Amino acid sequence: MNAPKKATRFDAMMRWMEHQWFPDAREWVCSRAVGETLEIAIGTGLNLRYYPDTVEITAIDQDRDMMVLAEERAQATGLALHAEVGDALALPFVDDAFDTVVCTFALCEVSDVDVALQEFVRVLRPSGRLLLADHIVATSRWVRGGQRVLEALTIPISGEHFTRRPLDHLAGVGLEVVESARRTYGAVEYVHAAHPGFTGRR
Repeated sequence: MNAPKKATRFDAMMRWMEHQWFPDAREWVCSRAVGETLEIAIGTGLNLRYYPDTVEITAIDQDRDMMVLAEERAQATGLALHAEVGDALALPFVDDAFDTVVCTFALCEVSDVDVALQEFVRVLRPSGRLLLADHIVATSRWVRGGQRVLEALTIPISGEHFTRRPLDHLAGVGLEVVESARRTYGAVEYVHAAHPGFTGRR
C-alpha cells in the first residue's frame, strides 16, 4: 500500500522543520514511553523509530491517509502498531487503559486544549505518564510578536495556535510536571507529566 501524496508532502515538511527547530523532540519524548502506549495524532508515524522496543503502541489520528504511511513504517521495522481513526477530544478507549500517552505537535490544533488533556488523563493509568512536545508561546518578545502575526492567519484557516502552552493547563487536569525542556527561543517545549507522587524513572 502506497502512502498518499498529501502524507508524503507533510512528512517532508515536518522533517525539514524538525531539522531546523527541534531536532531532538521525538527522541526526548518517545524514549520516556513505557508499557502500553497511546499516541495521539500519530500522523505519518515519525515518532515510531524512537520508541523503546518494549512498548506496545496504539495510535489514533483523524486523517486515515496519514496513517497509511505510519502503518508502512511500522511494518518495515517489524513494530506492532494498532492504529485507528479517532478524535483527541473523545478518545475511543476505556478509563485507565494506558501506561503512557504521547502527543507531539498536535495540541496546537485542537479546538479545546483542556478537553483534550482531560481525555488524555482519563485513559492514563494512575501510575502513568503524559509526554508532550509542541510549539508554544516563545520567551523572546520578538518571536512572540511573530507568532501573534502568524496566528491571525493560521487560527481562522486551520485552527493552529502558536501562543498556547499546554504545560500551563496540566495542574487543572490533576497532573504535575516531572521534567520539561524549552528550545528555540523558548518557542518549543517538551513535557513529562504525571499524577502527584509519581515514582517512575525519568
